[in-house]
Amino acid sequence: MNAFWKHCRGFLFHLFPHHLVSRIMYRITRLRTPLANPAIRVFIRAFNVDMHGACLPESGSYATFNEFFTRRLIPGARPIAPAENEIMCPADGYISQLSSYTGQHAIQAKGRLFSMPRLLGGGREYPGLCERGKFATIYLSPGSYHRVHMPVDGELLEMVHIPGRLFSVAPYAAETLDSLYARNERVVSIFRTGSGYMAVVMVGAVNVAAIETSWHGLVTPPRGKTLHRRTYSGTELKKGEELGVFNMGSTVIVAFESESIAWQPDLGPGHAVRMGQSLGRFTQAVSPEAQAHR
Repeated sequence: MNAFWKHCRGFLFHLFPHHLVSRIMYRITRLRTPLANPAIRVFIRAFNVDMHGACLPESGSYATFNEFFTRRLIPGARPIAPAENEIMCPADGYISQLSSYTGQHAIQAKGRLFSMPRLLGGGREYPGLCERGKFATIYLSPGSYHRVHMPVDGELLEMVHIPGRLFSVAPYAAETLDSLYARNERVVSIFRTGSGYMAVVMVGAVNVAAIETSWHGLVTPPRGKTLHRRTYSGTELKKGEELGVFNMGSTVIVAFESESIAWQPDLGPGHAVRMGQSLGRFTQAVSPEAQAHR
């Protein structure tokens, strides 16, 4: 019976007009209307949103729903994991997976995998990152803080916008739909770090009508269905710096080609996490000489 309902739910996911609903939501959440503030108050109560630490903690301070949803935090509201070899959590949310991958496939949910090369848009220039490594998947619930930050120091090499579906990325969807993250629209950012290449993937979802990065601004919604790559040089971001923004909730995946990572033993699927806390640490760094020849 459970298998039957999962099949029905997957069928309904495909029928739902994700892009149309998301574009409508894009406009609604940016309307300056007297209804915005009551909607914000209802949302705060419904999802138990923690406004402590927000630059503007009062709901009446926001002119639009999107301004509230993408609210900033005051400096120091989220302590950053201090050690140089520590990997900090890039966002508030819940851990979906915190594991390793090999043979180009990573765990999406129990019994379901996704292709790392497909997730990264091919990843021809980064075969090591595609083949094996360590990864963390963080689900940002509706009540979460929706800005994404750098897990470690890194130099931006490439940003890839990959059009796709806008299925929900809630836990029940991850358990139902095959290759969910590699099918949804996403923005992939590749960095060179002191321990090899790192990919930060901001995965779109229904109602996630826009994804922004700190160096480019608004990336989605796009026109057309063509994959877009942009290369960069000399753009460096420090651990804890803002990397991007989700307009409405979604998922962020961080993948490292380095397998010399020890995840925190007390963390795993379902655990609540906050931006800045330690997810794990590098146990071995790549030498500067080796990095220079990558």
